[in-house]
Amino acid sequence: MKDKIRMKTSLSKEIHALLNTQVALEAKSSAIYLAMAGFCDQLGYENSTEFFLIQSDEERQHMLKIFKYISDVGGTPISPEVTGVPQEFGGFRGVFEAALEQEIEVTKSINEILSAAYKQGDHATANFLQWFVKEQQEEEFTARKRVELFDIIGEEGIGRYMIDQKIPDISPPESEAEPETIP
Repeated sequence: MKDKIRMKTSLSKEIHALLNTQVALEAKSSAIYLAMAGFCDQLGYENSTEFFLIQSDEERQHMLKIFKYISDVGGTPISPEVTGVPQEFGGFRGVFEAALEQEIEVTKSINEILSAAYKQGDHATANFLQWFVKEQQEEEFTARKRVELFDIIGEEGIGRYMIDQKIPDISPPESEAEPETIP
């Protein structure tokens, strides 16, 4: 009986597949950030290691949020296989450039799902994805600011040490107040 009930979902096949692809992308992002933490640890950058460990956990939480949404609306979430995780990042700056590229890739994917949801009139999924749109704005901003530290501080002398010290200090800009809803 449960199988017949589970077959009923408001998700189109396209949105269902895109959401499961996003689950896999978030899982891979989590694994990549974990590899980045290991890379920074090997270089001795404690703050950067901690930052990437936190990012890894955040990406896993994003994966679980989408996984649960698929299940809650009657879809079939798929636990992804994660392969192809890089272990080298071309140096200290390279690891942060790779993080920015990773966030841009995730943003593009979220936007693709959102566009498909709007096109299909899937307002529930579009509403669900709004949190991710805001989250990705913040993630890209902070990733970009971390890369900019390399140009502002420079890597010569104690530059890399100073960059590592600044990594935890970067936070997204203050967002505007949420619009009030009328009951």
